[in-house]
Amino acid sequence: MALAVYAQTLTGFALALILLGLIGATDLVPLTDAVNAVTVMVLVSTCTFLYRRWPLQLERLVWPAVASSIAGTVAGTILLTWLAGAAWEVLRLLLGLSIVVCALLLWRAAQPWNTISSRGAFLLAGGLSGLLGGMFSAPGPPLVYLMYRQPLDHARVQETLILFFGIGALLRLAMVAYAGQFSLYAVQLAAEAIPVVFLVTSVAAGRPAPLPTRLLRTIVCLLLTATGAGLIGAAVSAMSQASAH
Repeated sequence: MALAVYAQTLTGFALALILLGLIGATDLVPLTDAVNAVTVMVLVSTCTFLYRRWPLQLERLVWPAVASSIAGTVAGTILLTWLAGAAWEVLRLLLGLSIVVCALLLWRAAQPWNTISSRGAFLLAGGLSGLLGGMFSAPGPPLVYLMYRQPLDHARVQETLILFFGIGALLRLAMVAYAGQFSLYAVQLAAEAIPVVFLVTSVAAGRPAPLPTRLLRTIVCLLLTATGAGLIGAAVSAMSQASAH
C-alpha cells in the first residue's frame, strides 16, 4: 500500500494499478471490496497532495476529459457489478491487461509531442479512463498516455492527473455508496489504509523526486508490467482449470 501511494505521488497515477494488481495476483482480499477501498485511498491521497501543493499548475484541457469521464465512470461501475457476479476471472484478466497496457503506453511516451493535443483527444481519453475507473477505480492508461505525451513540465502533468483521478474517485464513491454496494469490509480496509496514505503522501508531496523522471518512469513501468503479467497468468490459469473440469 505504501509503495503504491508513493508511486502515485511521484507520477500522478499508479496507486490503484499497482495495489489492485498485487491484490488480484495474490487474491489477498475480494477484488470488489479492494476496488471500493482503493477509491477512498485515491480520494484521501488527492486531498492530501492538493493541500501540500496548492496553488496547482493545471492543464485547462483536463476539464473536457473530466466531463467525458463521468459517462465512462457510470458505465464502468455498472459493468463491474455484472462481471463480478457472472465472470470473476474475466474481471481479473481485464484488470491485468489494463495494467500492462498502461505500462507499455507510458514506456512509449518517452518523447513529448510538439503541440498540445486537441479537445477531442482529451474527451476520448477521459471517457476511456472513466470506464476503467468505474470498473477498477484505476482510470490510468488513456489519460496517462495522453498527458505524458504533452509538451508540459512534469509538475503540471503530475498535478493534473492527480486532480482528475481524485474527481473520478469522488464520483465513483458517491455512486457505489448510493447503490449500497460499499460493504463493511471495504470500510474496514479503507480505514486501515488512510493513515498510511496520509503519511506517505504528506512526506512525498513536499519533496522533489529522488530519481530522474525518465528513470522513475522506467521503474514504474517495470513494476506495472510485472504485477499485470502476474494477474493475467493467475486469471488464465484459473479459467483453464475451470474449463478442464
